[in-house]
Amino acid sequence: MSAPLVRPRKKASLPVTPAVPSQVIVREKEAIRSWKAPIAFALFAVLAVLLFWVFGRDAGTNFRLSTDTDVIQLAAVDLPARATGITVSVLLLLITAFSFWRSIGKRPTPLWAVAVYGVLFMVGFLTWAGSGESILVPGLLLGALGLSIPLIFGAMGGIISERVGVVNVAIEGQLLAGAFVSAVLASVTGNAYVGLLGAMVAGMLVSFVLATFSIKYLVDQVIVGVVLNVLVLGLTSFLYSSILTDNSTLLNTPPRFAAIPIPLLSEIPIIGPVLFRQTLIVYLMYIIVVVVAYALVKTKWGLRLRSVGEHPQAADTVGINVYLTRFWNVSLAGAIAGIGGAYFTLGSVGSFQKDMTAGAGFIALAAVIFGRWDPIRALLAALLFGFATNLQSVLAIIGSPVPSEFMLMLPYVVTIIAVAGFVGKVRGPAASGKPYIKG
Repeated sequence: MSAPLVRPRKKASLPVTPAVPSQVIVREKEAIRSWKAPIAFALFAVLAVLLFWVFGRDAGTNFRLSTDTDVIQLAAVDLPARATGITVSVLLLLITAFSFWRSIGKRPTPLWAVAVYGVLFMVGFLTWAGSGESILVPGLLLGALGLSIPLIFGAMGGIISERVGVVNVAIEGQLLAGAFVSAVLASVTGNAYVGLLGAMVAGMLVSFVLATFSIKYLVDQVIVGVVLNVLVLGLTSFLYSSILTDNSTLLNTPPRFAAIPIPLLSEIPIIGPVLFRQTLIVYLMYIIVVVVAYALVKTKWGLRLRSVGEHPQAADTVGINVYLTRFWNVSLAGAIAGIGGAYFTLGSVGSFQKDMTAGAGFIALAAVIFGRWDPIRALLAALLFGFATNLQSVLAIIGSPVPSEFMLMLPYVVTIIAVAGFVGKVRGPAASGKPYIKG
């Protein structure tokens, strides 16, 4: 007899939870209602209404768009202060309403809205502040770029350092060391290029100390950075007072890089004189920003750097030497910041002065945070801070009704408002500031 057929019993089916794509998880995490941007917009809109409507001025403002040496001359633009202020205020209120609507729907305010808001407010403010006067727009932008260049170099160095996992509070010290060494070496040798190389080495040496204490000896990175800033400030101030002051002809008269106009590009109205009639250091800044922005996301170097800054244990598991990666990239960051220091003495001022960086390293660090550790965003943030710094000089020249005390604090007020009001909720590299202990 054949064995009876036995039907296999069906296994009890368990409820299967559908896989949640990582993109959905990211979107759920990002769907957080933030009121920072709309509240900041509302405050500035109220300020605009008070300035441009209640305390409006009647005389117009003349905006000159070309310099006397430009091949292509653009006609000047006259804007009536009161009418322009009212128009700008209405547009600012509309953008504010748009930002509140986005926040109610748990959607962030887009970057373009922030940029348009800032440009509109600045146009209205300059028209109001310069009522009855003339403002040279290329000169305003050129001064803003010149003040932004050390911030951009410092921000690029800060991004590289923090992306690899080391908080670089010592940007101020790297800038100051680069400025001092470049002035001395360029003065002694009579060669600005030697001074530039010396500034890179000086910034790198400051980074060596930061990397050694924070990576090898596991000292708190913020404390090391603050100590280095104080050390470099004290050392350069002492050497300036004791040596450079008595031997300024030999040690503190460095040759400066000459401006190199780029054919055709330098003749473009407005942006030509600003961007393409610059010195070697400025053109080097353009290259570094592009290279850093590309290399961070498109090269093996960038992948290793970001992996060490996000998850050093995983990077170590796949064979990446975390210690060496952090050490050499922090050193590279110091060399880039040192170039920014050289700009003070070889491109801008022309000699070393005591504490000449004046907190530029800390503003560069704020640009890193405001730019969310992205090179292009940090570039825009540094340009904003440089524009705010230059604006105080322009307002003083045209006799603005803004109090002089407020103009002195304007760059720092803009920095605080930008970081606290418009950045929103940001997250830096996961392992930034955390020492790595193998095993």
